[in-house]
Amino acid sequence: MASRPSAAKKQPPKKVAAPAKKAAARKPPAKRAPAKKAAARRPAPPPRPAPSPTNGLYRLVRAFWLGLAHAVGAVFRGVGTGAKNLDPAHRKDGVALLLFAIALIVAAGTWADLNGPVGDLVEILVTGAFGRLDLLVPILIAVIAVRFIRHPEKPEANGRIVIGLSALVIGVLGQVHIACGSPARSEGMQAIRDAGGLIGWAAATPLSYTMGDVLAVPLLVLLTVFGLLVVTATPVNAIPQRLRLLGVKLGIVHEPETDEWGPDDRRYDEQWREALPQDERRRGPGPEGYAPEDAEQEALTRRRRPRRSAQQHDPNRPMDAVDVAAAAAAALDGAVMHGMPPSPLVADLTQGVSAGDREETTPTPVPAARPRQDKARPAQQKLSSGPVPDLTKESPEAPRDLPARAEQLQLSGDITYALPSLDLLTRGGPGKSRSAANDAVVASLTTVFTEFKVDAAVTGFTRGPTVTRYEVELGPAVKVERITALTKNIAYAVASPDVRIISPIPGKSAVGIEIPNTDREMVNLGDVLRLAAAAEDDHPMLVALGKDVEGGYVMANMAKMPHVLVAGATGSGKSSCINCLITSVMVRATPEDVRMVLVDPKRVELTAYEGIPHLITPIITNPKRAAEALQWVVREMDLRYDDLAAFGYRHIDDFNQAIRDGKLKTPEGSERELKTYPYLLVIVDELADLMMVAPRDVEDSIVRITQLARAAGIHLVLATQRPSVDVVTGLIKANVPSRLAFATSSLADSRVILDQPGAEKLIGKGDGLFLPMGANKPTRMQGAFVTEEEVAAVVQHCKDQMAPVFRDDVTVGTKQKKEIDEEIGDDLDLLCQAAELVVSTQFGSTSMLQRKLRVGFAKAGRLMDLMESRAIVGPSEGSKARDVLIKPDELDGVLAVIRGEA
Repeated sequence: MASRPSAAKKQPPKKVAAPAKKAAARKPPAKRAPAKKAAARRPAPPPRPAPSPTNGLYRLVRAFWLGLAHAVGAVFRGVGTGAKNLDPAHRKDGVALLLFAIALIVAAGTWADLNGPVGDLVEILVTGAFGRLDLLVPILIAVIAVRFIRHPEKPEANGRIVIGLSALVIGVLGQVHIACGSPARSEGMQAIRDAGGLIGWAAATPLSYTMGDVLAVPLLVLLTVFGLLVVTATPVNAIPQRLRLLGVKLGIVHEPETDEWGPDDRRYDEQWREALPQDERRRGPGPEGYAPEDAEQEALTRRRRPRRSAQQHDPNRPMDAVDVAAAAAAALDGAVMHGMPPSPLVADLTQGVSAGDREETTPTPVPAARPRQDKARPAQQKLSSGPVPDLTKESPEAPRDLPARAEQLQLSGDITYALPSLDLLTRGGPGKSRSAANDAVVASLTTVFTEFKVDAAVTGFTRGPTVTRYEVELGPAVKVERITALTKNIAYAVASPDVRIISPIPGKSAVGIEIPNTDREMVNLGDVLRLAAAAEDDHPMLVALGKDVEGGYVMANMAKMPHVLVAGATGSGKSSCINCLITSVMVRATPEDVRMVLVDPKRVELTAYEGIPHLITPIITNPKRAAEALQWVVREMDLRYDDLAAFGYRHIDDFNQAIRDGKLKTPEGSERELKTYPYLLVIVDELADLMMVAPRDVEDSIVRITQLARAAGIHLVLATQRPSVDVVTGLIKANVPSRLAFATSSLADSRVILDQPGAEKLIGKGDGLFLPMGANKPTRMQGAFVTEEEVAAVVQHCKDQMAPVFRDDVTVGTKQKKEIDEEIGDDLDLLCQAAELVVSTQFGSTSMLQRKLRVGFAKAGRLMDLMESRAIVGPSEGSKARDVLIKPDELDGVLAVIRGEA
């Protein structure tokens, strides 16, 4: 018994474990190896440290302090308009509030003799350093705090202000120290505090010791003046001008009248003008006659104006007050071409008409800043674009009655129509050209190029309302792909995922990087329309779209586009674009110029325009009625082409002009009265709903309209939020050349709209890509915005002028069959069952109808022939099954047609 344990002890343990290792070696190692690797890869996480109560208290105090600081900063920024809309990234409210607290403590210590350790510290530091002027230190600190609150985005001026304040303080305290007798340190610290303090002692003592008080005082005065000029950023040569402006503001100096000319000057001006050509003599004397600095701007403005095809102002007739006001408005408002709002002087010029003259005119005045003439009335002459005459001279002729206002357009039937005033649309100020955020992005881009060793540099940028395009020029032998490959790195550096690279910028040897602005700007519809009025472009189909990346306004003539496809996801700005199009037409065109057909399957988007006189039919909300309306447009187009062909004209504009000139006459015996055809604008707000109900009819009508209707004055605007291939088909895309894409949800949608990527990187809310007919690359722009109040005001003005006149044949369409087709006979129910069976299974076979409907071969063949005559199935192809031409979602409409329902 005892030998066994000893034997067991002598046996080595390695031999016992050997079979286990061999058995383990026989097994597949894949079962235990993953467990060991997983254990090695994922060690047990270390225990989390307990939250520190000190850290939580610090966060609470910091949050409270910043909240209080932001509240105080908002109060100071709310005073005036200079510090509003400040970027939150630039705020320094916490530092400013700390400075306010320091100023309060220093004021309590210097003004009220604060007791305790804090008061002693203030006396040692502030009073000891500034001496008698310690009372001004709290005010200085408070001023610095206010600057931190209102203008923290200007760090480039901090160095200048620090240098100027230092020189100013040293100069003043040095003079105070000398004026108090220049006490030395041997007289005690109290004597220095009663003088200029340690700063004044340090500034004045060396000067007085080396050159005496006679030269020390002038040097300190010069130092003080230098500090004052540096703080106020005043050059030496601008000191007299600044002093004069200060005197004018204080009322001490009166500004001389520079507009008055003496008799010698006026006589010299008249002699000088006699030497000019005849067309230049009409300019009145005075500073307004010729301004050298505005000569280039005037030339550019005249160059951009289109030539008038209608009659010009009669040179034999003197210009009346209406002509003067309109010509002055067109000249003064040329500044809108560069993004500036129109001059307020226009309103003053239009008020120059006497009350007696106003009584002779029509009772509805419209500001003369928007000259607009009706082409249908040759008797009404357009305003002259010549120079503005001298209003200071008395008219040699007796005043006569003023003609009808230029904006009061005479329609057929002796109806006077006044266009809505642009004052109904709000104005927007000029956009920013640069901000601190742009400089930060330039620095970030430069850092990226340096880190990745790319020889490229940012040479400039153009800031738009939504995005800024940075121009990057490459060094020699640097590929453009080096920049495009850094798209994600650039997005990471500028903290924006929506980075779009244009390589290259059209017309430039540079790569464009478009980055969204942190402070977006609003583009008002009124500003874009004022630009068109200032440019004297009075085409009724000119519509406002928005503002591009370079800060210029974007407008488009619907008569030249001639059709446009507007697409984008929900919330991308598509509906706002449609509102701007309709409002532009209402503001610029009369119902005799443009008529509209509005299709709104959503039923809520276009209800605000119900009842305007431009409508040719009530707003269509039923998709089936919309298909009928498109078919009516096709018939209207055919009728217009019949007239064009009968009288030998190729375009509707030429035909209308011939009618106005009285060149066309109807054949003898005809009782028809020739009238001008208005432009017809068809706007479909949601194309997808129409394509779901009647795709074949809608597509056929749209294709026929877009193929032929351009010369007939019919133009189409198609909008959809689902730009898929089954909605925007290939035939529609091929015949709608102009595209306007807003933000889409995928790259495939962008390719459907633009045939190229780009729309999937837009940031929404009006950010879009405009690709007009004939352009190779789209233009990025921010769509214009018009509020509901502005739309309501314009609509109400139009309703007050005229009631709508609808046509009854728009939505009736062709006469629908009221009875069952005689060919069907008694097989109506059987034919409906056969159609439902074939469409639901998408399999057209005569043998299937025999089996399913339990009919003979002759009856099944007749049913198949009836379905072929109604375009349900295709023609027979021998023993193969026939093609089914109708989709299952169109089955209800097919059955309604078979039953003869309307």
